[in-house]
Amino acid sequence: MTWSATARGAHQPDNTAFTQQRLPAWQPLLSAGIALPLFFCAGLAFIGLGLGLYYSSNSIKELEYDYTGGSGLSNCSVCAAAGQGRAPPPRCSCAWYFSLPELFHGPVYLYYELTNFYQNNRRYGVSRDDAQLSGLPSALRHPVNECAPYQLSAAGLPIAPCGAIANSLFNDSFSLWHQRQPGGPYVEVPLDRTGIAWWTDYHIKFRNPPLVNGSLALAFQGTAPPPNWDRPVYELSPDPNNTGFINQDFVVWMRTAALPTFRKLYARIRQGNYSAGLPRGAYRVNITYNYPVRAFGGHKLIIFSSISWMGGKNPFLGIAYLVVGSLCILTGFVMLVVYIRYQDQNDEDEEDE
Repeated sequence: MTWSATARGAHQPDNTAFTQQRLPAWQPLLSAGIALPLFFCAGLAFIGLGLGLYYSSNSIKELEYDYTGGSGLSNCSVCAAAGQGRAPPPRCSCAWYFSLPELFHGPVYLYYELTNFYQNNRRYGVSRDDAQLSGLPSALRHPVNECAPYQLSAAGLPIAPCGAIANSLFNDSFSLWHQRQPGGPYVEVPLDRTGIAWWTDYHIKFRNPPLVNGSLALAFQGTAPPPNWDRPVYELSPDPNNTGFINQDFVVWMRTAALPTFRKLYARIRQGNYSAGLPRGAYRVNITYNYPVRAFGGHKLIIFSSISWMGGKNPFLGIAYLVVGSLCILTGFVMLVVYIRYQDQNDEDEEDE
C-alpha cells in the first residue's frame, strides 16, 4: 500500500449508513392534487388571522396631541418660540384641554412620541457604557471611549451616565387633571409611573453602584452629569427605589428605538376611580416643555391609548397577513387554471396517439 493510499484511508469517513448517506429518505412529489389545496388552505388561514389582527387593532382607541408648537394651533407655540436656538430651552409650561363624550375604557396607557429622531444611528446607539450602567465602580470612574464626546466633563470628571443616549434623555413631564362637573374644580388623575420599563432592563441590566455610607450621592461623588442635564443622576426622583441608573424613565429611554418615529411609555392610568378607564368629562394635561425638537425638524406628541390581547395599536401585522393570504389564493387560482389548461391538452394528445 502506498503512502497516498494510506493517507486517503485515514481521512475517509466511517462506512456507516449515516456518514455514507445511505439512510432511507422520503421526498414528496408535489402534484397538483397536493399543491393546490395547500395554497388555498394557507391563504384562507392567513386571511382569517389577518382579519382578526386588523379588527383587533382597530378596536383600540387612541387620543393624540401634537404639542410641538410653531404652527399656531397649539398653545405650546409660545414655549417652542422661547426655546428656539437654545439648548436646553428655558422652562416653560403649557396645557392641552380635551373632552371625552364617553368612557375611555382602560387600562389606559400614556405615551410620548418623537418623530425624525434617529436613535438607530450607529454612533448614537453605541454611545453608552453598559458596564457603568450595571453599577461597576471601576466603570463609573473610567467610562469607555465609545461615550466620547460625552465621556469626560469640561473639568475632566467622568460623566455618569456617559454617552449621547443618556445626554439626550427626554425630560418633558406631564400631569393629567379631570373636571368631573362643568364649572367644577379639576382633580388630578393619578399616574402610575412604576413598572414602565422592561423587567430584564430594570432588574438585570441597570444597577446603581454600591452605596457609600448609605448614600447614593456619595457613590456618585467625583462624577459629573451629562451636559444637557440640569441635575445629577442620583436626583432624578425623590424615591430611593426609582433614582440613579434604575430610574424608570431613564431605563425606558436607554432602550433605543429601531425607527425614527417611536413611542415610549410614560405612565399607566389604573388607580383609584380610574381603574376602569377615563370617565366622560373635561380634562387638562399640564405639560412642562423642556425637550427641543425643532432644531432637527422633529415633533412631540402625547398619546392616550388602550390595548388589546395583541398589544398596542398597529395595523401593519394584520395587513401583512391579509396581503400574503390574498397572494396565496391568487397563486392557487393561477396554478389551477394552468393545470386545467395543460391537463386538457395532455388528454387531447393521448387521444391522438
